[in-house]
Amino acid sequence: MSKRKASWWVSLFIIGVISLVFCSSNHPTISSPSSLGVEAANFSQTKMSISLLDEAKSFSVSAPSIVAGNSFEGLSSPGEGSQDLASLTDYDYEHQTRSYQVQEGDTLASIAQQFKISVETLCWANDLSLQAKLQPGQKLNILPVSGVLYLVRPGDTLNQIAQTYQAKASAILVFNNLSDPKMLNVGDVLIIPGGEKPKYAPKLTPVASSYFIFPTTGIITQGLHPFNAIDVANKCGTPIYAAAAGVVQKAGYIPIGGNRVRIIHPNGVVTYYGHLLKILVVPGERVAQGQEIGLMGRTGHATGCHVHFDVRGAVNPLAKYPVGTYLHY
Repeated sequence: MSKRKASWWVSLFIIGVISLVFCSSNHPTISSPSSLGVEAANFSQTKMSISLLDEAKSFSVSAPSIVAGNSFEGLSSPGEGSQDLASLTDYDYEHQTRSYQVQEGDTLASIAQQFKISVETLCWANDLSLQAKLQPGQKLNILPVSGVLYLVRPGDTLNQIAQTYQAKASAILVFNNLSDPKMLNVGDVLIIPGGEKPKYAPKLTPVASSYFIFPTTGIITQGLHPFNAIDVANKCGTPIYAAAAGVVQKAGYIPIGGNRVRIIHPNGVVTYYGHLLKILVVPGERVAQGQEIGLMGRTGHATGCHVHFDVRGAVNPLAKYPVGTYLHY
Protein backbone atom coordinates (compact mmCIF):
# COMPACT_ATOMS: atom_id res chain seq x y z
CA MET A 1 0.00 0.00 0.00
CA SER A 2 1.38 3.35 -1.00
CA LYS A 3 2.02 6.08 1.53
CA ARG A 4 -0.59 8.35 -0.08
CA LYS A 5 -3.28 5.62 0.03
CA ALA A 6 -2.57 4.84 3.71
CA SER A 7 -2.83 8.50 4.58
CA TRP A 8 -6.16 8.69 2.79
CA TRP A 9 -7.57 5.77 4.81
CA VAL A 10 -6.35 7.26 8.11
CA SER A 11 -8.00 10.58 7.30
CA LEU A 12 -11.26 8.85 6.41
CA PHE A 13 -11.17 6.90 9.71
CA ILE A 14 -10.60 10.06 11.77
CA ILE A 15 -13.44 11.89 10.01
CA GLY A 16 -15.74 8.95 10.71
CA VAL A 17 -14.89 8.88 14.43
CA ILE A 18 -15.41 12.63 14.79
CA SER A 19 -18.78 12.40 12.98
CA LEU A 20 -19.91 9.56 15.23
CA VAL A 21 -19.02 11.48 18.42
CA PHE A 22 -20.70 14.66 17.19
CA CYS A 23 -23.93 12.90 16.25
CA SER A 24 -24.08 11.05 19.58
CA SER A 25 -23.69 14.23 21.61
CA ASN A 26 -26.40 16.10 19.69
CA HIS A 27 -28.95 13.32 19.32
CA PRO A 28 -32.12 13.95 21.38
CA THR A 29 -32.32 11.79 24.51
CA ILE A 30 -35.08 9.18 24.52
CA SER A 31 -36.75 8.69 27.89
CA SER A 32 -36.80 5.22 29.37
CA PRO A 33 -40.19 3.49 29.62
CA SER A 34 -40.26 4.11 33.40
CA SER A 35 -39.60 7.88 33.09
CA LEU A 36 -42.19 8.13 30.34
CA GLY A 37 -44.68 6.55 32.70
CA VAL A 38 -43.98 9.16 35.39
CA GLU A 39 -44.25 12.03 32.88
CA ALA A 40 -47.50 10.61 31.52
CA ALA A 41 -48.91 10.27 35.02
CA ASN A 42 -47.94 13.87 35.89
CA PHE A 43 -49.49 15.14 32.67
CA SER A 44 -52.63 13.12 33.30
CA GLN A 45 -52.97 14.51 36.84
CA THR A 46 -52.35 18.07 35.67
CA LYS A 47 -54.93 17.67 32.91
CA MET A 48 -57.41 16.25 35.44
CA SER A 49 -56.79 19.17 37.84
CA ILE A 50 -57.45 21.68 35.06
CA SER A 51 -60.57 19.76 34.11
CA LEU A 52 -61.79 19.87 37.73
CA LEU A 53 -61.24 23.62 37.91
CA ASP A 54 -63.13 24.15 34.65
CA GLU A 55 -66.01 21.97 35.85
CA ALA A 56 -66.07 23.76 39.20
CA LYS A 57 -66.31 27.15 37.47
CA SER A 58 -69.04 26.00 35.10
CA PHE A 59 -71.20 24.75 37.97
CA SER A 60 -70.25 27.56 40.39
CA VAL A 61 -68.93 25.18 43.05
CA SER A 62 -65.50 24.60 44.56
CA ALA A 63 -63.01 22.21 43.01
CA PRO A 64 -62.14 20.80 46.45
CA SER A 65 -65.81 19.91 46.98
CA ILE A 66 -65.69 17.86 43.77
CA VAL A 67 -62.56 16.12 45.03
CA ALA A 68 -64.13 15.48 48.44
CA GLY A 69 -67.41 14.32 47.01
CA ASN A 70 -65.86 11.86 44.58
CA SER A 71 -62.96 10.44 46.63
CA PHE A 72 -60.16 11.37 44.20
CA GLU A 73 -57.38 10.01 46.33
CA GLY A 74 -53.92 11.41 45.78
CA LEU A 75 -55.20 14.30 43.66
CA SER A 76 -54.41 17.69 45.06
CA SER A 77 -56.68 20.57 44.17
CA PRO A 78 -55.54 22.83 41.33
CA GLY A 79 -53.93 26.08 42.36
CA GLU A 80 -56.77 28.54 42.41
CA GLY A 81 -56.07 32.16 43.22
CA SER A 82 -59.63 33.31 43.83
CA GLN A 83 -61.04 32.92 47.31
CA ASP A 84 -64.30 31.41 46.13
CA LEU A 85 -62.43 28.32 44.88
CA ALA A 86 -60.02 27.97 47.78
CA SER A 87 -59.88 24.87 49.96
CA LEU A 88 -62.59 24.71 52.61
CA THR A 89 -60.61 22.39 54.89
CA ASP A 90 -60.70 24.95 57.71
CA TYR A 91 -64.07 26.27 56.55
CA ASP A 92 -63.45 29.66 58.06
CA TYR A 93 -65.39 32.49 56.42
CA GLU A 94 -62.43 33.81 54.42
CA HIS A 95 -62.39 30.59 52.37
CA GLN A 96 -66.03 30.78 51.45
CA THR A 97 -66.84 34.30 50.36
CA ARG A 98 -65.26 37.10 48.43
CA SER A 99 -65.77 40.84 48.49
CA TYR A 100 -66.94 42.89 45.51
CA GLN A 101 -66.92 46.67 45.18
CA VAL A 102 -69.94 48.04 43.34
CA GLN A 103 -69.14 49.83 40.08
CA GLU A 104 -71.08 52.55 38.30
CA GLY A 105 -74.11 51.02 36.56
CA ASP A 106 -74.12 47.80 38.62
CA THR A 107 -77.45 46.33 39.68
CA LEU A 108 -78.31 43.37 41.88
CA ALA A 109 -79.23 41.40 38.77
CA SER A 110 -76.03 42.22 36.86
CA ILE A 111 -73.79 41.33 39.80
CA ALA A 112 -75.68 38.10 40.44
CA GLN A 113 -75.32 37.18 36.77
CA GLN A 114 -71.61 38.05 36.80
CA PHE A 115 -70.94 35.66 39.69
CA LYS A 116 -73.49 33.04 38.59
CA ILE A 117 -75.57 33.20 41.75
CA SER A 118 -79.21 34.10 42.33
CA VAL A 119 -80.30 37.64 43.16
CA GLU A 120 -81.84 36.27 46.37
CA THR A 121 -78.48 34.83 47.40
CA LEU A 122 -76.81 38.21 46.88
CA CYS A 123 -79.48 39.96 48.93
CA TRP A 124 -79.42 37.40 51.76
CA ALA A 125 -75.62 37.61 52.07
CA ASN A 126 -75.76 41.40 52.39
CA ASP A 127 -79.03 42.00 54.27
CA LEU A 128 -80.53 43.79 51.27
CA SER A 129 -84.06 43.88 49.96
CA LEU A 130 -84.80 42.86 46.38
CA GLN A 131 -85.54 46.52 45.63
CA ALA A 132 -82.27 47.84 47.09
CA LYS A 133 -80.40 50.50 45.12
CA LEU A 134 -76.63 50.05 45.02
CA GLN A 135 -74.07 52.82 45.39
CA PRO A 136 -70.67 52.88 43.61
CA GLY A 137 -67.96 51.91 46.09
CA GLN A 138 -70.35 49.85 48.20
CA LYS A 139 -68.84 46.49 49.18
CA LEU A 140 -70.81 43.28 48.88
CA ASN A 141 -70.23 39.75 50.11
CA ILE A 142 -70.29 37.26 47.24
CA LEU A 143 -71.03 33.60 47.91
CA PRO A 144 -69.43 30.97 45.64
CA VAL A 145 -72.78 29.34 44.86
CA SER A 146 -76.47 30.12 45.16
CA GLY A 147 -77.58 29.46 48.72
CA VAL A 148 -77.21 30.85 52.21
CA LEU A 149 -74.32 31.88 54.43
CA TYR A 150 -75.02 30.47 57.88
CA LEU A 151 -73.42 31.06 61.28
CA VAL A 152 -73.50 27.97 63.51
CA ARG A 153 -75.07 28.80 66.87
CA PRO A 154 -75.35 27.04 70.24
CA GLY A 155 -77.59 23.97 70.04
CA ASP A 156 -77.46 23.67 66.25
CA THR A 157 -77.31 20.28 64.53
CA LEU A 158 -76.63 19.63 60.87
CA ASN A 159 -80.05 18.08 60.26
CA GLN A 160 -81.77 21.01 61.95
CA ILE A 161 -79.86 23.51 59.81
CA ALA A 162 -80.64 21.56 56.63
CA GLN A 163 -84.33 21.36 57.48
CA THR A 164 -84.63 25.03 58.39
CA TYR A 165 -82.94 26.16 55.18
CA GLN A 166 -84.59 23.56 52.91
CA ALA A 167 -81.30 21.96 51.93
CA LYS A 168 -79.70 18.52 52.04
CA ALA A 169 -77.48 17.70 54.99
CA SER A 170 -75.20 15.65 52.73
CA ALA A 171 -74.74 18.63 50.38
CA ILE A 172 -73.75 20.86 53.30
CA LEU A 173 -71.18 18.31 54.45
CA VAL A 174 -69.62 17.89 51.01
CA PHE A 175 -69.56 21.57 50.08
CA ASN A 176 -67.92 22.56 53.35
CA ASN A 177 -65.52 19.60 53.27
CA LEU A 178 -66.83 18.15 56.53
CA SER A 179 -66.47 14.40 57.01
CA ASP A 180 -68.54 14.32 60.20
CA PRO A 181 -71.45 16.49 61.44
CA LYS A 182 -69.77 16.48 64.85
CA MET A 183 -67.04 18.69 63.36
CA LEU A 184 -69.40 21.68 63.60
CA ASN A 185 -68.48 24.32 66.17
CA VAL A 186 -70.38 27.36 67.36
CA GLY A 187 -69.04 30.27 65.33
CA ASP A 188 -68.33 28.26 62.18
CA VAL A 189 -69.62 29.89 59.01
CA LEU A 190 -71.13 27.47 56.52
CA ILE A 191 -72.28 27.71 52.94
CA ILE A 192 -75.66 26.02 52.50
CA PRO A 193 -75.78 25.26 48.75
CA GLY A 194 -79.25 25.68 47.32
CA GLY A 195 -80.56 26.82 50.70
CA GLU A 196 -83.52 29.16 51.13
CA LYS A 197 -83.56 31.79 53.85
CA PRO A 198 -86.46 31.17 56.28
CA LYS A 199 -88.97 33.83 57.12
CA TYR A 200 -87.65 34.10 60.66
CA ALA A 201 -83.85 33.94 60.67
CA PRO A 202 -81.77 33.82 63.88
CA LYS A 203 -81.18 37.24 65.40
CA LEU A 204 -77.98 38.72 66.75
CA THR A 205 -77.27 38.26 70.44
CA PRO A 206 -77.73 41.59 72.25
CA VAL A 207 -74.70 42.63 74.30
CA ALA A 208 -74.07 45.60 76.56
CA SER A 209 -71.83 48.33 75.23
CA SER A 210 -69.27 47.45 77.89
CA TYR A 211 -69.21 43.72 77.08
CA PHE A 212 -66.26 43.97 74.68
CA ILE A 213 -63.07 45.98 75.04
CA PHE A 214 -60.78 46.98 72.18
CA PRO A 215 -58.78 43.93 71.07
CA THR A 216 -55.70 46.08 70.43
CA THR A 217 -54.49 49.61 69.80
CA GLY A 218 -54.06 51.04 66.33
CA ILE A 219 -55.81 52.56 63.33
CA ILE A 220 -58.95 51.12 61.75
CA THR A 221 -57.91 50.53 58.16
CA GLN A 222 -60.94 48.64 56.84
CA GLY A 223 -64.61 48.78 57.77
CA LEU A 224 -67.02 45.87 57.94
CA HIS A 225 -66.17 43.02 55.58
CA PRO A 226 -66.68 39.24 55.66
CA PHE A 227 -67.52 37.94 58.20
CA ASN A 228 -68.60 40.95 60.34
CA ALA A 229 -64.95 41.99 60.67
CA ILE A 230 -62.95 45.18 61.18
CA ASP A 231 -59.21 45.52 60.46
CA VAL A 232 -56.98 47.39 62.93
CA ALA A 233 -53.37 48.13 61.94
CA ASN A 234 -50.30 48.87 64.01
CA LYS A 235 -46.69 47.72 64.02
CA CYS A 236 -46.02 43.98 64.04
CA GLY A 237 -45.66 42.65 67.58
CA THR A 238 -48.37 44.90 69.04
CA PRO A 239 -50.24 42.94 71.76
CA ILE A 240 -53.65 41.46 70.94
CA TYR A 241 -56.10 41.03 73.84
CA ALA A 242 -59.23 38.95 74.42
CA ALA A 243 -62.15 41.33 73.88
CA ALA A 244 -64.15 39.45 76.53
CA ALA A 245 -63.70 36.48 78.85
CA GLY A 246 -64.22 33.04 77.36
CA VAL A 247 -62.65 29.77 76.23
CA VAL A 248 -60.21 29.44 73.32
CA GLN A 249 -62.08 27.44 70.70
CA LYS A 250 -59.44 27.30 67.97
CA ALA A 251 -55.84 28.45 67.72
CA GLY A 252 -53.50 27.74 64.84
CA TYR A 253 -52.62 28.48 61.25
CA ILE A 254 -54.96 28.52 58.25
CA PRO A 255 -53.90 29.47 54.69
CA ILE A 256 -55.72 32.78 54.33
CA GLY A 257 -56.30 33.85 57.92
CA GLY A 258 -52.75 32.96 58.95
CA ASN A 259 -52.23 32.47 62.68
CA ARG A 260 -55.66 32.94 64.21
CA VAL A 261 -57.42 32.57 67.55
CA ARG A 262 -61.13 32.00 68.09
CA ILE A 263 -62.73 32.52 71.50
CA ILE A 264 -66.24 31.45 72.46
CA HIS A 265 -67.82 33.62 75.15
CA PRO A 266 -70.43 32.66 77.79
CA ASN A 267 -73.27 34.17 75.74
CA GLY A 268 -72.42 32.01 72.70
CA VAL A 269 -70.82 34.84 70.73
CA VAL A 270 -67.47 34.04 69.10
CA THR A 271 -64.62 36.48 68.46
CA TYR A 272 -61.89 35.84 65.88
CA TYR A 273 -58.41 37.38 65.74
CA GLY A 274 -56.52 36.80 62.48
CA HIS A 275 -53.07 37.30 60.86
CA LEU A 276 -51.20 37.06 64.17
CA LEU A 277 -47.43 37.03 64.34
CA LYS A 278 -47.53 34.76 67.37
CA ILE A 279 -50.25 32.86 69.27
CA LEU A 280 -49.98 32.87 73.07
CA VAL A 281 -52.93 30.59 73.97
CA VAL A 282 -54.08 27.04 73.23
CA PRO A 283 -57.51 25.50 72.48
CA GLY A 284 -59.48 24.83 75.64
CA GLU A 285 -57.70 27.52 77.65
CA ARG A 286 -59.87 29.88 79.67
CA VAL A 287 -58.98 33.51 79.12
CA ALA A 288 -59.91 36.66 80.99
CA GLN A 289 -61.03 39.88 79.35
CA GLY A 290 -57.93 41.85 78.45
CA GLN A 291 -55.62 38.83 78.59
CA GLU A 292 -52.89 38.90 75.95
CA ILE A 293 -53.62 36.13 73.45
CA GLY A 294 -51.19 36.94 70.65
CA LEU A 295 -49.10 39.48 68.78
CA MET A 296 -50.16 41.46 65.73
CA GLY A 297 -48.64 40.22 62.47
CA ARG A 298 -49.17 39.73 58.77
CA THR A 299 -49.40 35.95 58.41
CA GLY A 300 -51.68 34.37 55.81
CA HIS A 301 -53.07 36.67 53.13
CA ALA A 302 -52.19 40.09 54.53
CA THR A 303 -50.57 43.14 52.96
CA GLY A 304 -49.43 44.68 56.23
CA CYS A 305 -49.36 44.28 60.00
CA HIS A 306 -52.91 44.25 61.35
CA VAL A 307 -55.49 42.17 63.20
CA HIS A 308 -58.66 40.97 61.51
CA PHE A 309 -61.18 41.26 64.36
CA ASP A 310 -64.38 39.39 63.69
CA VAL A 311 -67.46 39.08 65.92
CA ARG A 312 -69.81 36.19 65.17
CA GLY A 313 -73.34 36.30 66.54
CA ALA A 314 -73.37 39.92 67.75
CA VAL A 315 -72.70 43.45 66.55
CA ASN A 316 -69.01 44.19 66.08
CA PRO A 317 -68.27 46.93 68.65
CA LEU A 318 -65.73 48.51 66.31
CA ALA A 319 -68.25 48.94 63.47
CA LYS A 320 -69.42 52.28 64.85
CA TYR A 321 -65.98 53.85 64.32
CA PRO A 322 -65.07 55.21 60.87
CA VAL A 323 -61.98 54.12 58.96
CA GLY A 324 -59.01 56.16 60.19
CA THR A 325 -60.05 56.12 63.84
CA TYR A 326 -57.19 55.49 66.25
CA LEU A 327 -58.12 53.01 68.98
CA HIS A 328 -56.40 53.32 72.34
CA TYR A 329 -57.11 52.55 75.98
